[in-house]
Amino acid sequence: MTGFNRSDDGRILSIAEGEECLSHSQLNRLEDSFREWAGKSKRDDVRLSRLSVLLIFLLVRYTGAKLSEVLSINIHTDLDWARHLVIFRSNGNERAEPREVHISRSLADEIRGKIETLKSHKESERLLDLDPGFVRRKFYERALECGFPKRLGGPEAIRKARGVELMQSNIPLPAVQMMLGHSTPNLTSSYVAFSKDEIQAVAQRFLEKESGRKTSARNSFFGKVSEILRGDIQTRVVMETLEGNSIITVITNDSLERLGLSLGRLITAEVKAPLVILHGGEASPKCSTENRLRGVVTRITNGEVNTEYIVKISETTEICALVTSSPSSPFELNVGDCAWALFNCSAVVLHVD
Repeated sequence: MTGFNRSDDGRILSIAEGEECLSHSQLNRLEDSFREWAGKSKRDDVRLSRLSVLLIFLLVRYTGAKLSEVLSINIHTDLDWARHLVIFRSNGNERAEPREVHISRSLADEIRGKIETLKSHKESERLLDLDPGFVRRKFYERALECGFPKRLGGPEAIRKARGVELMQSNIPLPAVQMMLGHSTPNLTSSYVAFSKDEIQAVAQRFLEKESGRKTSARNSFFGKVSEILRGDIQTRVVMETLEGNSIITVITNDSLERLGLSLGRLITAEVKAPLVILHGGEASPKCSTENRLRGVVTRITNGEVNTEYIVKISETTEICALVTSSPSSPFELNVGDCAWALFNCSAVVLHVD
C-alpha cells in the first residue's frame, strides 16, 4: 500500500494523515481477482450475479463514482456507447446537472458486451441495482483474497485510490475533480482559459492513452496551443497546460499542416525520460534549454544502468528523468531537494486526435 499525505491530495481526496490506499498495481491485482472470481461458477444464477458485481467494480474502478451513483445507473439512458460516456444523475435534485464521465473505448465495449449478456437473462433498466450491503461484502472478500486490508477494498476506498492513481499519472487536477464530481478550482494559467468541454476532452484523451499504454514516453502533458510562430522551414509551437505550464517545441512546417494545429487546438506533448536533464538548486540554470520546470525531488530509484528521479512540479504533475548510474558521476540530488527539469524543444513530440 502507498501512503498519501494530506498535503499532496490536491484538495480532492479527504484522506486522513497517514491513511493508505491501494496503488496502481494493487488496483490491477484486485481487478484480476474480480475477473477470475466472476468466471468461476458453473451455475447460471451465480455467474450472472457475479457478472453484475464485476461490472459495478469496473465502473467504480474507472469512473471513480460513488457506489450509490453506479447502482442508480439506467442502462438505457445513462450509458452513451457512441461517445464512451457514463452519465451520473443527481437523484432527488432535478436542478443538478448530470455528470458525464468518459471511459476508454475498450472498456466501453467490454461493459456493453457484459450488459448484453445480463439483458439476455433479465430485462431491466436497473440491471446494476443490487443491494449495497451485498456489493460491499463482495468487494471486501476480494480485497482479503488479494491479501489487502478489508477497508481498502471498499467502494469508497477504491474511489479515492482511483483519484490518486489519476493524479500520479499526471492527469490535470481540474480534469480529475470534474471526473469525480468535485468542484473545480480556479485555473492557475494566466494565458489561456479552459472550458468544461475542453477539460473533459483532456480527460478523455488521457483515459484512452491509459487503456493503451503503447508509448515509451513517461512524461505526458495535456493542454492547448497558445502560440504558433511559423518560419521558412520550421514552426515554433507553445502549449499551455491546465496548470499554467508552458511547453515549447519546434516542428517542421509539414508537420504543422499534417497535425492541423491551430490556436486553441487541444494536444498532448510527450517527452521521454532519458531526454530530461536535471539541475539542482533554487536559481534557474543559465543554459539555452527552452523548457524549464521547477520542482522538488520526491523519489529516487537506483539501478545498475540508470537512476530514476521523480520531480514534482505541481500538485498533480510529476516528471521522470533517467540519469546514467556511474560511480564517477559528480551528479547528486536527494529527495526533498529543489531541482529543475530541463528539456530542449526538439525533445518534445506532439500528438493530436
